[in-house]
Amino acid sequence: QVQLVESGGGSVQSGGSLRLSCAVSGYGYSSYCIGWLRPAPGKEREGVAGIRPDGITDYADSVKGRFTVSRDIPKNTLYLQMNSLKPEDTAMYYCAAKAGIFCSSAPNWYATWGQGTQVTVSS
Repeated sequence: QVQLVESGGGSVQSGGSLRLSCAVSGYGYSSYCIGWLRPAPGKEREGVAGIRPDGITDYADSVKGRFTVSRDIPKNTLYLQMNSLKPEDTAMYYCAAKAGIFCSSAPNWYATWGQGTQVTVSS
């Protein structure tokens, strides 16, 4: 079982950038699907970006070309670089994980969650 701790949230103006971090502790980090999720209208949470154990990444259409997910395995840390931020990106961002090869962006698929980090984008 892994444990997740997010950091890096804050307040920025529209068009600005932030980089979120997710520190991962516990055995088997490199065999986990890890994703970034946030609340969405009409949904509890939605997948924003994710990375598979083999390093393949996936993004929601709303953030493609603006957000980049990456990982530093020796540092046990996952990152979400967010550029060209918009007011509609304002949300609490959560890091979530589940062991597996085939990953899902569905919130109820993930087994372990961090506490979240708040991102606020002003116009």
